[in-house]
Amino acid sequence: MNLRWSTFAAPSRFYALAGRFIPWFWGVALVLGIAGLVVGFAIAPADFQQGDAYRIIFIHVPAAWMSMLIYLVLAFWAAWGWMLNARLASMYARALAPTGAMFTFVALWTGSLWGKPTWGTWWVWDARLTSEFILLLLYLGYIALTEAIDDSRRSAHAGALLALVGAVNVPVIYFSVVWWNTLHQGATIGMGSAPKMVATMLTSMLLLTFSFWAYSFAVVFTRTRAIVLEEEADTEWVRALAAGTEG
Repeated sequence: MNLRWSTFAAPSRFYALAGRFIPWFWGVALVLGIAGLVVGFAIAPADFQQGDAYRIIFIHVPAAWMSMLIYLVLAFWAAWGWMLNARLASMYARALAPTGAMFTFVALWTGSLWGKPTWGTWWVWDARLTSEFILLLLYLGYIALTEAIDDSRRSAHAGALLALVGAVNVPVIYFSVVWWNTLHQGATIGMGSAPKMVATMLTSMLLLTFSFWAYSFAVVFTRTRAIVLEEEADTEWVRALAAGTEG
């Protein structure tokens, strides 16, 4: 199937296509999520140092990965919408922000739960924790800024500027454990080294990562469709859709 950007650029085409994929993404998220939880909390062995307390890693690490990935994707689509005046790209960026903020909050919350038995405190102004907290503020700032401006074009442009400036924080989060002396442990999975965990632990983490990924597609596509209907309320295709629904 030859899918080009023009296939998705029209809001009406995106609305129909996304509607077909959403149930599949929900199904994948559910199946992989259940499998990941079973492997991580019922099959994977206890850690030789932290015991069962380490199991929070199966939620914490995928959530942290998603928080950074979604922000970069948000910045990309926001910039695309700004440079090319692509309204759908800006809508997609707006739809990504709440999901990214949620994953960032989950990463911070589970990190605190993990930090209490490991460090003896709920929070420290560690380089990675602080930069992750800044990421949450960037998400909230983007949401507040884009919602505060009534004109959709001005809102998209202002949001894109903030998103691009804030993208500098993502490599700071990732490399903070290398650049500074930090309490946070180094990367468990690296691009140039073997994973520092047994196979069942790695399996659980990857299953939940892909589950979170599928969940993100399902939620963001659903939210984007809602934004499309709001922005395109005066168009013929939305009127026809509404008439068909009511009929």
